[in-house]
Amino acid sequence: MTVRLYVPAPLARGAELDLPAGAARHAQVRRVQPGERLVLFDGQGSDWPAEVLEMGRQNVRVRLEGPVAAAAELPVAVTLALGMPANERMDTLVEKATELGVACIQPLLTERSVLRLAGERAERKQAHWLAIAQAACEQCGRARVPLIEPVRTLAAFLLLPAQGLRLLLSLDPSARALPERAAVAGPAVLTLSGPEGGLTPDEEAQARSAGYAATGLGGRVLRADTAPLAVLAWLALQSPTSPP
Repeated sequence: MTVRLYVPAPLARGAELDLPAGAARHAQVRRVQPGERLVLFDGQGSDWPAEVLEMGRQNVRVRLEGPVAAAAELPVAVTLALGMPANERMDTLVEKATELGVACIQPLLTERSVLRLAGERAERKQAHWLAIAQAACEQCGRARVPLIEPVRTLAAFLLLPAQGLRLLLSLDPSARALPERAAVAGPAVLTLSGPEGGLTPDEEAQARSAGYAATGLGGRVLRADTAPLAVLAWLALQSPTSPP
């Protein structure tokens, strides 16, 4: 399997560069040798095949070839806005959502949130989740890293401009089923879901007022970290991948 490495730096045809420390360690662990080829990506949508020129203890030097458009993106931009699940569940959700093609993840603070982040701790978590997304892109073949938004309150999020189909994942018995495929043919889908315990009735009312349609996922009660992934998988399986 070709080694794919995320490199957060401008890439150019024919350029020679030393891999940053994290990517270099990955290449060393994979025992890549001079003369072998690997693939770099900077998160903007293209793969960059490269030849390994030097493999040292402290550095790995490569020469870039030309960019190749990656075809692993969904034709619809999916945003998951969710009350953050606690412990490692959010880490797993970010990883799996990246594999499934999410475009953006918006962590939310809600009334029932167990995980409550603010200030420097929230910024550290945001950077941690971005690193998880980057690693997931290396593994799954994506060349566009999803956006991990700063932690926001639900109220602040609902004030932001929003376009596209808006789904509120709800346990309300009157919530409608997922729409037909034709209804998700637009450029964007936003799903909003709560943390452990779900959104409160007042929060759901606020979301409906902001244009979110209450949507059910069947008779089973899904965990906070499962429900948004179920919708994302449904969208991904309905939609063929296309170049970004």
